[in-house]
Amino acid sequence: MDDLKILAELRSDAPTPDADRLRRLRRRVTRRRRGLVVVPSLLVTAVAVVVAVVVLRQSPDVRPLPFVEAIPLNSETVLERAAEAVEKRPVAPEPRPDQWQYTKTLNVQPADGRTTTRESWLRYDGKQTAGWDIDGNFRVADVPPDPGDDDLSPQAYRKKLLKLPTDPDELIAHVAGDRHWIDKPREEGVPKVVEAPDQRAFRILTLYLKQQAVMPPKLEAAIFRALAKIPGVRIEQNVKDATGRTGLGLFRSAESPRRYIILDPGTYQVMADQMIWLQDEVRYGEVIFKKGSVFADVWLASGIVDRSGLAG
Repeated sequence: MDDLKILAELRSDAPTPDADRLRRLRRRVTRRRRGLVVVPSLLVTAVAVVVAVVVLRQSPDVRPLPFVEAIPLNSETVLERAAEAVEKRPVAPEPRPDQWQYTKTLNVQPADGRTTTRESWLRYDGKQTAGWDIDGNFRVADVPPDPGDDDLSPQAYRKKLLKLPTDPDELIAHVAGDRHWIDKPREEGVPKVVEAPDQRAFRILTLYLKQQAVMPPKLEAAIFRALAKIPGVRIEQNVKDATGRTGLGLFRSAESPRRYIILDPGTYQVMADQMIWLQDEVRYGEVIFKKGSVFADVWLASGIVDRSGLAG
């Protein structure tokens, strides 16, 4: 059973930002970098850049999460605390165009609990990706320019972020009414749905938090303050990611499956993008996903390195 296909069909009233990007990214990478191993996931597309992905390990073992009672918190208080913390950070230096964004992630599939650990290297200017091929040979691949593609390099995404307003109300109005996110290209087979402005704002703001581009501290603080103003935003303490780490679970929908953006309680950086089934998902009388199933993309490590192949 194709977990990604089923996930793409779930909750058509609350679309994720990545179903169409996933198809475009998968075609683009496999067309241009034949020989590289590419594993599609929700996280890869949410990062809105072209990434060569290396499969390090696959495991058929189910990873049940230890039960820890999640504690509801006052979302406005927590998000203001996050804003105050991140806006005190020094402005990070801009990476050189020839430096590389390194990322290591863990993906968990909900149907069988299969896990895949991946590493990826992407040049900051987006001109090259790197990874091992199926035979274990490390390769660097060029990324030809594609003016018609809206997948951005970390460098280009930073330029986009620098243009965003840092007033929370203005930021919400901007992302909720941004025609790019309303009218973005739809591929054949991807249904066009009407997304409520509050849900669109929540989706886009959390997408920005997950970017690999260098985030301006004032903008990051504005994102947290804007999230606090969106109706229905909730935060729970003691939410575990797929590796067992405990963080702050940021979410908007109380439905099942519940999609958490899990934040580190100390740094407020994103630890995981994770969906948890609160009850059995039944389609045509068949249980598709059992209660407690998890779909997750978890950040294990990331950083700017001077050359591909180095861990951050």
